[in-house]
Amino acid sequence: MTALRQTMIEAMRQHGFAPRTHTTYLTVITDLARYFHRPPDTLSSDDLQRFFNHLVQERGLSAASCRVYLHGVRFLYLQVLH
Repeated sequence: MTALRQTMIEAMRQHGFAPRTHTTYLTVITDLARYFHRPPDTLSSDDLQRFFNHLVQERGLSAASCRVYLHGVRFLYLQVLH
């Protein structure tokens, strides 16, 4: 387990997130890292925009699914990476 993943898990515990939210947010961040083949803490805002465009245009995710991704990414960048 990477240090970033462990830090995110601890932050989610501190915020009282449900186990399902842990799983969902970790899946979101794993998808993000796999898409770029590098850690999420090295990505720029342009990279994030490309990722969300990919979710909508190539994967065809619904608005509700994109919001889940947005919340997972926001949590990582605002609460974990500050």
